[in-house]
Amino acid sequence: SHTNALLRTEVEMFEKWYRKMEPCGPPLQLSSEMHDAPPELMQVLLWSQGSGCAAAGTGARGRYKSKLHGATDYFVGLTVEQKCELAERELTETKDEIQRMEEDSEQTLQNLEAVIEEADVWWTDVKKAISDFEKDIISTISSKKGSIIASEKLLRYMEEKNRQRDLLREKLRLKNYLLKGYKKKLQQQLRQKEQMGETLREVRLQQLQVRNAQYQEKIEEKNQELLQLKLTSGKTVQVLNFYKRKLQNAMETSTSLMKDISQRKELLEKIEREAALVEEQRAEAESVNRQLRKQLSDYSVPPVLGYVQKKMAVTDLENSLKAWERKVAVAEMSLQRYRRAWNQVKISGNQH
Repeated sequence: SHTNALLRTEVEMFEKWYRKMEPCGPPLQLSSEMHDAPPELMQVLLWSQGSGCAAAGTGARGRYKSKLHGATDYFVGLTVEQKCELAERELTETKDEIQRMEEDSEQTLQNLEAVIEEADVWWTDVKKAISDFEKDIISTISSKKGSIIASEKLLRYMEEKNRQRDLLREKLRLKNYLLKGYKKKLQQQLRQKEQMGETLREVRLQQLQVRNAQYQEKIEEKNQELLQLKLTSGKTVQVLNFYKRKLQNAMETSTSLMKDISQRKELLEKIEREAALVEEQRAEAESVNRQLRKQLSDYSVPPVLGYVQKKMAVTDLENSLKAWERKVAVAEMSLQRYRRAWNQVKISGNQH
């Protein structure tokens, strides 16, 4: 079992290498008789083709090529040199892969650290902007008498932020322009030196390439930052327009509410006057009610004989009133007759 495990490991390593070297030639064709061969023979067959392709690429054709003595002589295994070569190749490839992974990981780590640093700087600016906004605008909006002042401060704040972003964008554009000019100048100098036949040393050339790559990265970063600022400016303009519309709606709502409040105040004053009038009427009604209650409490029914006498006196007074009314009517008729006669006398006197 231990020997089989070792052979299985060798076969796996060799198959892995054969799959990598497979483009060197056509795949190995095995006859029907060789399918029944043991793993050792199959291993040698694979090694023959794999080593042949590898040797063809390096100019050492047939260096470790194994020989088959026949299908019946199947107990053939890898030599110690072949095993060592295979192990060295696998070890070298593993080391190269580990190195590439380390380089990629280092580059990824540097990129992530740069992104984190940029995010920290950006978050600091955002927190500062939030703090300034809350200090200048939110505190004013929260006050009772600061609606108009807050809207004006908000507009000034947005305009100032837009102006600062425009200045920063112009600054970055000028810096980008200067960097491009410097890059162009360096390229011209490099071409001039090449035309004059001057040869730069490898170290100097690498430094220039590194510097050029750094400038390219900086230009790319500034371009990205400029694009981000443009996007932020566009978003800020949209937010400003939204708050302008919201402010206009709030002003219209405030005007409508003030008008409604004035109408309600007038209605309240009218209701208060009516309430005062009703209170006076209620007081008068209570006074009359108290008087009536007092009269009702002091009221006593007169005797029947007195009532009859009073009734008879009232009847006599009514009869006397009717007689006097007839006398007055007769007297008025006489007065009218005398007035007509007097008017005739006056008219006749005036004519004479």
